[in-house]
Amino acid sequence: QLHLVESGGGWVQPGGSLRLSCAGSGYPMDYYAIGWFRQAPGKEREGVSATSSSGGSKVYADSVKGRFTIFRDNDKYMVYLQMNNLRPEDTGTYYCAGGNYFTDDELQPAGSYDYWGQGAQVTVSS
Repeated sequence: QLHLVESGGGWVQPGGSLRLSCAGSGYPMDYYAIGWFRQAPGKEREGVSATSSSGGSKVYADSVKGRFTIFRDNDKYMVYLQMNNLRPEDTGTYYCAGGNYFTDDELQPAGSYDYWGQGAQVTVSS
C-alpha cells in the first residue's frame, strides 16, 4: 500500500510562491500516477495537476496553467508542486494522491485515485 505525506504548505501573499512536496513510502513510487487536488472551504475537491508514473507526461487545470509545475523524483519517492504567482483563489487544502490511471489530455477525478495524503494547507492573502 502506498503511503503519502504532504508538506510545504503555509501562508503567502498574492504573487508569492510555495513548493508542496509529496513523500511516498510503502511501495515503489514509480508504479503510480500522482495527482494534486485542492479543496477550499465549502467547495468540492478539484484536480490541480497530475503526472504519469514516469514523470514524462503532465496535465494541469486551466486555472493553474503557466503558474504551477508538477515534477517528480522517483528515486527519492517524491513528487512536487511548484506554485508561482499565487492568487487568493488558490487558497485551500492541497492533497496528493496515487493511482493507476493517467491520461495527458484531462485530469482524472478524485475517484480514480486509491491513495491519499492527509493534506497541506495553503493560504494566499494579503
